[in-house]
Amino acid sequence: MSFTKQDALDYHRMGRPGKIEVKPTKPLTTQLHLSLAYSPGVAEACREIHQDPLKVFELTTRANLVAVVSNGTAVLGLGNLGPLGAKPVMEGKGVLFKRFADIDVFDIEINATTAEEIIATCRAIAPTFGGINLEDIKAPECFEVEERLKAELDIPVFHDDQHGTAIISGAALINACEITGKKFEDLRVVVIGAGASAIACAKFYVALGVKRENIIMTDSKGIIYEGREGVNKYKAEFATKRDVRTIPDALVDADVLLGLSVAGAIEPEWIKAMAKDPIIFAMANPDPEIRPEDAMAVRPDVIMGTGRSDYPNQVNNVLGFPFLFRGALDVYATSINEEMKMAAAKALAQMAHDDVPDSVLSAYGVKQLKFGRDYLIPKPLDPRVLLYVAPAVAKAAMESGVARRKIDIDEYRNQLIARQGQTQLLRNYLQNKAKMGSKKRVVFGEGDHPKIIRAAHQVQEEGIATPILLARQEDVNRVIQELGLDFHPQVITPYEQHRPDFVEAYLKLRERKGVSKARAENMMQGRTHYGLMMVKMGEADAFVSGLTLEYPDVLRPALQVSGTRPGTDTVCGVYLMIVQGKVYIFADTTVNIDPDAQTLAQIAILTNDFAKTLEIDPKIAMLSFSNFGSTPHPLSHKVHDAVNIVHEKRPDIVIDGEMQADAAVVAEIIDNRYPFSKVKNANILVFPDLGSANIAYKLMDRLTDAEAIGPILLGVGAPVHVLQVGDEVEDIVTMTAVAVMDAQGRE
Repeated sequence: MSFTKQDALDYHRMGRPGKIEVKPTKPLTTQLHLSLAYSPGVAEACREIHQDPLKVFELTTRANLVAVVSNGTAVLGLGNLGPLGAKPVMEGKGVLFKRFADIDVFDIEINATTAEEIIATCRAIAPTFGGINLEDIKAPECFEVEERLKAELDIPVFHDDQHGTAIISGAALINACEITGKKFEDLRVVVIGAGASAIACAKFYVALGVKRENIIMTDSKGIIYEGREGVNKYKAEFATKRDVRTIPDALVDADVLLGLSVAGAIEPEWIKAMAKDPIIFAMANPDPEIRPEDAMAVRPDVIMGTGRSDYPNQVNNVLGFPFLFRGALDVYATSINEEMKMAAAKALAQMAHDDVPDSVLSAYGVKQLKFGRDYLIPKPLDPRVLLYVAPAVAKAAMESGVARRKIDIDEYRNQLIARQGQTQLLRNYLQNKAKMGSKKRVVFGEGDHPKIIRAAHQVQEEGIATPILLARQEDVNRVIQELGLDFHPQVITPYEQHRPDFVEAYLKLRERKGVSKARAENMMQGRTHYGLMMVKMGEADAFVSGLTLEYPDVLRPALQVSGTRPGTDTVCGVYLMIVQGKVYIFADTTVNIDPDAQTLAQIAILTNDFAKTLEIDPKIAMLSFSNFGSTPHPLSHKVHDAVNIVHEKRPDIVIDGEMQADAAVVAEIIDNRYPFSKVKNANILVFPDLGSANIAYKLMDRLTDAEAIGPILLGVGAPVHVLQVGDEVEDIVTMTAVAVMDAQGRE
């Protein structure tokens, strides 16, 4: 992806200059709010913290606030730009902390050049923060600064230039060794560069199991060897005893080449002599020490990583620092130790084995990513990194004794999901609820579609359901192989399965509806009717289809086979809409074009009962252009009549209307104008017709930050749920969980 200098400057200049701002997290609209936020109410928080200093993490932002500190002496490969030149980078770092781990940041650029000045500044500001991220401070001062601050402060201090690269490249090395069969203790490693990140990487590789004597390091003057003059104590730790004085000689039979220097520092000819399946991490930015295409030209067996996003295996520190601090902050850790860093690397390495979400594939413009030579570590934009790394870090902090707070890791994962938004939290709730009940068999009509196969694999791996795929076995096998999944689902090919019992049962249902035996036999060779009959005949518990079909092409056969649920002759489709952190249910968004009062009443009842399965306390507003008779019209009368029908049939349901949409969701309107209403702050909105419902949810979904889950089909006589064309894997998994819950609810 290319951009111009002007693009970059315009990005930083447009609107409010810079990339960050500070916003209050509490309401400040009344005199009471002001009294609580400042004097006199703030005194209570001050006294509480004075009595118990750890309460500062509960009563202030300290538990979620990190200082990004730099003196600008080593800015992003640009050199010594000073504190002002460093500020755009530090603001950028703050944006990444917030975007990926929901951590707030103050960027602090200091006019200090010596280690003592930096240490004194950080020591003085430490009470403000839950952690300090040191950034772009040149070596060797950076080593002393971090060592001293870690010893003197009781909060995590982390120099990302050192340890970030070490952790991420370490994760890549773990998986590269798995693929090649190499063992850490046998690896011969050459490191080009001897700055902060190079030394930290070498130390981390030793922690992984690489023998120190098997590491050769070079700086701008050549090989660092025992007895060489002018070598500081940090470099001397990796001075080799071997009689090697040139990089080409060092690379003979080497397994790993780590580049942390400058572009073009490695000649392609040099790597010809490396061992079989050489591992090269060339991480100079913006251009690597050797380009992957040049390395591949002389060593086709190379496993390659760089710091660039346009090549495979990008070693990007954003995979590390936000999630390390997230885990450390949430257990009030006093430091980030070696155990926590190792836990982060292993979590990243393990995550690379798992199926990659569609959102990540779309972000990078690829059709698939699977564990292998070109996919050793997760992509930086993968939202799952938070859920893998932060819990691993928090757990390691507790086990290694640096945590001041004990947490339940499973509950912590749910809290992290909540940080990613209410939608993810709701998806997780649906999946967990499905897993808690009895195991169900879900048959997928489009069983050879790659998205369906990936979803079915996830459904099985996570224990949500037992998938059954309708497709040809050879087609399923081919897709599974292309996706690189270890997956052996049950596969049924309808047109190869002669099922007279299905034919007879279907014929009995439809013989007076114009269906002949020949037509029934023909229908049983199709996936939709066959899957529906599997549920009808008890060979499956739920049916999910529609990814490549029109909505009626699944709904119509479902009604022909299973009819409607007992007690209703209506079906409807609902969307779960997440708006500003609150869940609303919109009904009916997919089925009934112009429902009469009786149908509207049944839609309300079905939606009410569905909401209760989600542990939502339903409050139903029957929407109209009229507020409680303000505009008499047959269309508003219809809605009013529907409310009366619900009151008669189900007096337990909290419902009111007809009312306008703003009255339904703004409590002040009800309080001030219609205090007689039983419903304010409604969470179920029943629309008077399909047009208004469809328009409303699509506008909300497209023009606001609201998110939609659905449509969820209610009222069918069997657990049948319809996907939408274009649904992603996570949508299919969510709908499968809904289908399982539906089946469990009918037991």
